[in-house]
Amino acid sequence: MSNTPRHTALDALHRDLGATMTDFAGWDMPLRYASERDEHNAVRTRAGLFDLSHMGEITVFGPAAVDLLNHALVGNIGSVGVGRARYTMICQADGGILDDLIVYRLQDQEYMVVANAGNAQVVLDALTARADGFDAVVRDDRDAYALIAVQGPESPGILKAVTDADLDGLKYYAGLPGTVAGVPALIARTGYTGEDGFELFVAPEHAEQLWRALTEAGAPVGLVPCGLSCRDTLRLEAGMPLYGHELTTALTPFDAGLGRVVKFDKTTHADDFVGVEALRAAAERAESAPPRKLVGLIAEGRRVPRAGMSVVVGGEVVGEVTSGAPSPTLGKPIAMAYVDAAHAAPGTAGVGVDIRGTHEPYEVVALPFYKRQK
Repeated sequence: MSNTPRHTALDALHRDLGATMTDFAGWDMPLRYASERDEHNAVRTRAGLFDLSHMGEITVFGPAAVDLLNHALVGNIGSVGVGRARYTMICQADGGILDDLIVYRLQDQEYMVVANAGNAQVVLDALTARADGFDAVVRDDRDAYALIAVQGPESPGILKAVTDADLDGLKYYAGLPGTVAGVPALIARTGYTGEDGFELFVAPEHAEQLWRALTEAGAPVGLVPCGLSCRDTLRLEAGMPLYGHELTTALTPFDAGLGRVVKFDKTTHADDFVGVEALRAAAERAESAPPRKLVGLIAEGRRVPRAGMSVVVGGEVVGEVTSGAPSPTLGKPIAMAYVDAAHAAPGTAGVGVDIRGTHEPYEVVALPFYKRQK
């Protein structure tokens, strides 16, 4: 395995724009272009443009594609209509989360699984192994796509300026083939920022043309290019989990408060999907005596909590921070943390975070921190 980071089709353009680059999951990615706070606020109030080409696309097709996915994943993929998408997870036999995914049903017997960049090979390997005995093909399409996202309240207007696709009819968690800025694209509406927005899957050779067209269309309403740094603070405010932080192989979906994605009543493979027995046990544990719960924490002071820091009550450790950052929208540091159930209720008194030996006071709140006005 080479240690040289991979580059997206937009790499030269990012450098021309003066981006600060960073290694992320083996890819050289833009961290920020100028001020991450300004990029964050642009997405909340206007629009931002993201290169997400590091995400891993895997196509699953064939007569038994849906049976394979129902066996391999925890969700009910059989109930996903053509043109729709579903958030789901792939778990180990012990119920631990290998990755969280979005699955698009492109055609009757064709699906696209989108994995996180750092887990794409793991997901590909697991799907390939689990395909044994199914009349279905698992194809690595990571090099077939570039992925560009436009996010923020102005994003529908920006995209309408460069496509005649029916964006008004495109529901949340849906995908539509169309032409954008003269290039063929799969137009999706999922998002990871808490704002309305679109993801555009295109051939890598068309990525720069599309980026430039969106930049031009968005200029009058204040669209800016955005890096990974503000993507993280946006998703944190929106209470969205990040693999490796809120989700790991040490946790089941029920531990993460996302048991709703596990479907025990699938149309096919209801009793034999990978991890089903462990997940049934995890569901029972979560009902009777939930261990730790994922909560939001808002700082009373100015010190920023970071992943791995201890959550404390009366000098005792009762949890651990999974993600933390200054929140540009709230104007205070915030964090997500797994906290013992006894201290997880919003408003619980006496909760702090151990920041280099000092127990800084924090308010426990329900997630998300931020919810856009519809």
